[in-house]
Amino acid sequence: MAMRRILMTSLLLAGWSVTAESAPAQDALLPASVIFATSTGYWEDDGNAPDVERAPTGAEGVVNPEGEGTQRHGYYKLFAVRQPDRTSKVYLQQIAQTETGPAIASTIELQEFSDLKPYVTDIRPENSNGIIKEPGLFATVYLKTDPAAEPDGWTVLIDEFGDITVEKATN
Repeated sequence: MAMRRILMTSLLLAGWSVTAESAPAQDALLPASVIFATSTGYWEDDGNAPDVERAPTGAEGVVNPEGEGTQRHGYYKLFAVRQPDRTSKVYLQQIAQTETGPAIASTIELQEFSDLKPYVTDIRPENSNGIIKEPGLFATVYLKTDPAAEPDGWTVLIDEFGDITVEKATN
């Protein structure tokens, strides 16, 4: 009985080590440097939007690569990427709803935040009811410009015409 137990344990351990060594490392679904993200708002256009600007993470996805003027629509994604110095950059993406699933239509860095060299502590949408069907976006980015300070709220607003406004929140 003892020999049987030793044999079974040996086989189990040998199988475990082979499985652990041969198992491929799973690709990271989201880079560790993305510290906060929210998806909210709604956008649509006639398909003639400016060229896609790539995110620093190498995100793939181009909507309408042939430049056809077909109606597009989707939602916005607002996210913060932590930098080596612990400050963050904030990016805004347009995510298009396509027949094959969501695809990145455009990515821009919100320079108003980068100029502050902030420590982002949270990003929140206007509400948590999901994607709205009215054009625009309203979200709040909470940040510190001094790591020891209390966070301030900054609003990111996109109106129905696509104009982006970033300003310190007023209560």
